[in-house]
Amino acid sequence: MGPLTTATRPVAGDIATERLLPRETPLPMAPGNLGKARVPDRVPAAVGSAMAWRRGLILLATAALTGAGGYEMYRVLEVGGVTVLEAMVLVLFLVLLAWVAFSFASALAGFFVLLTHPTAVVAELPAIVSRTAMLLPTYNEDPHRLTARLRAMIESLEATSHGELFDWYVLSDSTDPDIWVAEEKALLALRQAVGTPRLYYRHRADNTARKAGNISEWITRFGAVYDFMIVLDADSLMSGQTIVRLVHAIEANPTAGLVQTLPMVVNARSFFSRVQQFAGRLYGPMIAAGVAWWHGSEGNYWGHNAIIRVKAFAEAAALPQLRGPKPFGGHILSHDFVEAALMRRAGWGIYMLPTLGGSFEEVPPSLLDFAARDRRWCQGNLQHLAVVPARGLHWVSRLHFMVGIGAYLTAPLWLLFLLLGMLISLQARFVRPEYFPKGFSLFPTWPAQDPVLAIWVFVATMGLLLLPKLLSLVVVWTRSPVRRQFGGALRTSAGVLAEIVISALMAPVMMIFQSIAVVEILAGRDAGWQTQRRDDGTVERRELYRKYGIPTLCGVAMAASAYAVSLPLLLWMSPVIVGLLFAVPIGALTARPSSGKLFATPEDREPPSILRRANELSAAAEVGIKPALTELREAPELLAFHVAQLPPPRAARPDTVDANLAVGRAKVDASETFEEAAAHLSSREVFSILNDASALSTVLQKG
Repeated sequence: MGPLTTATRPVAGDIATERLLPRETPLPMAPGNLGKARVPDRVPAAVGSAMAWRRGLILLATAALTGAGGYEMYRVLEVGGVTVLEAMVLVLFLVLLAWVAFSFASALAGFFVLLTHPTAVVAELPAIVSRTAMLLPTYNEDPHRLTARLRAMIESLEATSHGELFDWYVLSDSTDPDIWVAEEKALLALRQAVGTPRLYYRHRADNTARKAGNISEWITRFGAVYDFMIVLDADSLMSGQTIVRLVHAIEANPTAGLVQTLPMVVNARSFFSRVQQFAGRLYGPMIAAGVAWWHGSEGNYWGHNAIIRVKAFAEAAALPQLRGPKPFGGHILSHDFVEAALMRRAGWGIYMLPTLGGSFEEVPPSLLDFAARDRRWCQGNLQHLAVVPARGLHWVSRLHFMVGIGAYLTAPLWLLFLLLGMLISLQARFVRPEYFPKGFSLFPTWPAQDPVLAIWVFVATMGLLLLPKLLSLVVVWTRSPVRRQFGGALRTSAGVLAEIVISALMAPVMMIFQSIAVVEILAGRDAGWQTQRRDDGTVERRELYRKYGIPTLCGVAMAASAYAVSLPLLLWMSPVIVGLLFAVPIGALTARPSSGKLFATPEDREPPSILRRANELSAAAEVGIKPALTELREAPELLAFHVAQLPPPRAARPDTVDANLAVGRAKVDASETFEEAAAHLSSREVFSILNDASALSTVLQKG
């Protein structure tokens, strides 16, 4: 790729008659290519040797724990010889234990990092000189809440005295016509309220490649103006000080291509989201500190609340289309992992600042909403199976892909592990054992296991799962300010115990949901692109029975099978069976609104100023959205703005005419009044008309 196109700063004109976009200053993105040769590293050799030692320690600890646990499990099974089913159980146990041990080793590293490196509070903001674009992609989100958060961030950044270095872009992919026009109305009001001309809006009628395509198109049209871009999500919130510190961090490291923050969950309203918020706030910092300690410059990208060097992204991070049909082929859903890996392949460092603070996000309000989002992430991560073999990737980048894939494949593996264990128990109970198998044998084969050792293996495995949570609690205990923010040691400890119990009840249900998702994707079912619900988690009773029916039936089958063997086996399996049997009431109760006193976080008790301001603006925002055509007919300034945003009309071949627009025109011509025309049009037809100035004028001029 050649040098960056020389460009000037965007200039905005009268918002009522001109497009709310700057002059185009193109920055071509290099073609997406997974087979590109590796570019020499930009990371210093001394840093690389330190990282090698840290990574070796993590991998060695993982191998040692897995080996020790696998040996003990073998001792459990080898009494009387290992059968085929027992061998399968042993293999599954080794795979799953390696997964648990790896997470434990990383969390343990984070524990020691936080204990030995207390967070330093720096009051003075650093000086910055670079120009940064703040990008907010949106897809059918509530425009009032969206602009409330956006206004809070703009005001917070302006208060730092560095606001003139930042431009703000709302990049809309909304397909709902009413939301599209409401976005334009809200953006006009926001621009008037904040008084800055550096706020721009662009709507795409064609949502090619979803969010990744949205960002890519922005870079190719406007990217040459800016040194960096900070990518946000619709639920993102970042303080002005955090934004300035991110810019300073990447300015100070010319080898950095991306710097990621650790967003904290806020604004949880339902019981489910409050549990998630509490867990993320308590356990997240230690986990992030651990991965940052051994990831170094080979970190990962979570798709939002991160600063990116525009030049590096344009040169290296263009995404290819995967071969084959969906769900494995086509555009990459989980694009962020791939973008980070491609930038690292080109020699740019990918870093995380886990203790920066001032970065926030929201979480789905119910287990069903969480599972729906997780289904899309599952497909995106399984797509990475085609990316892992790409030439030139750093081995840590490949490891990120494998960890993401494993996060979903472990669910059906856990389920298979449980089913095989029950099958062995049923076999021992109902099938007459063959003490002397076919062939010559001097000694009988006894179908038995060591029950005492099995209990110790179970306890040790649970310890690896739960100890990181208790270590996070120890970190809070040792830090007086944080302990007070959580409400004291006793309340925090009670919250951790309650979170462990609730998570244990929900985990089997998520295991079933994720297993179903993996099977569906392997069977060729595409996840699509749905709007994420961000309000309360209320779920209709019929939906509860329909969605939680399969987990409940699985619980019934497991309970019956375990009881058929023995009551002790039923008690042994109860942690899994109880969560499945009571999936419906657990789903209903956790989706309800909750005050969450037990799971209060520091942001609940003492909300940061940016969060208070965003919530105040959101509470005062206009409620409800009018039909798009009615809104445009009643507001001439909004209509002028909308028409100004439309791309210039292009002559289309007869075979490429929008069918929805053609049908919409026919309905309009057959109607007598505006109300009749609006009532006869479908959402898709209205969307097509909104993209055509001539058709829109015809509709609005109806009597």
